[in-house]
Amino acid sequence: MVLTNSLNPFNMDLFNPDPDPTNNLLPYDGTVHYYGKLFTMAEANHFFDGLMNGIAWKNDQAVIFGKKIETKRKVAWYGDTAFNYTYSNTTKQALIWTPQLLELKSIIEHRTGETFNSCLLNLYQTGDEGMAWHSDAEKDLKKNGAIASVSFGADRFFGFKHKATQEKVSVLLEHGSLLIMKDTTQSHWLHRLPPTKKVTKPRINLTFRTIV
Repeated sequence: MVLTNSLNPFNMDLFNPDPDPTNNLLPYDGTVHYYGKLFTMAEANHFFDGLMNGIAWKNDQAVIFGKKIETKRKVAWYGDTAFNYTYSNTTKQALIWTPQLLELKSIIEHRTGETFNSCLLNLYQTGDEGMAWHSDAEKDLKKNGAIASVSFGADRFFGFKHKATQEKVSVLLEHGSLLIMKDTTQSHWLHRLPPTKKVTKPRINLTFRTIV
């Protein structure tokens, strides 16, 4: 695991590289736990292949200044029921869980003690595709609820920026890893997936959520 912040640009314990899931990566105003790799390489590859071929991927859409645009990034939205979820001025209706998504949901819930009723999936084909600074604070989501981010495929850095102080924290999300954001994180921190020319392989990200 590589963890950086604006106060200490390289904070890594060379003698204990395994992340501590009880450690809060944020210095204040929120809670983020990085569990590291939950799966063996073979298991992670299995899930990556299954998700790549078994999910109903579609290019994401957003309405900006009244104009609908289509992104390179592909997305999919699944849940317990046909939940509506609105972000970027567009509304998506959840599809019914696939068996593999239900398996992953059960694993994450057991590992974290949290419960989820929906999942937004993102497919980034290369490092050129990313996500700008934002917070997941839509009215459809449970306020201060946990969001579980599971990554398969290319390792990518994931950044946080405090809305008031502008302090930044960054963590490398590895193939088969889990990160949890909860409490007041979405109220006080933005997060992003910065684009990079160094990554040429795809990454799949699952964000398990709770719709109210």
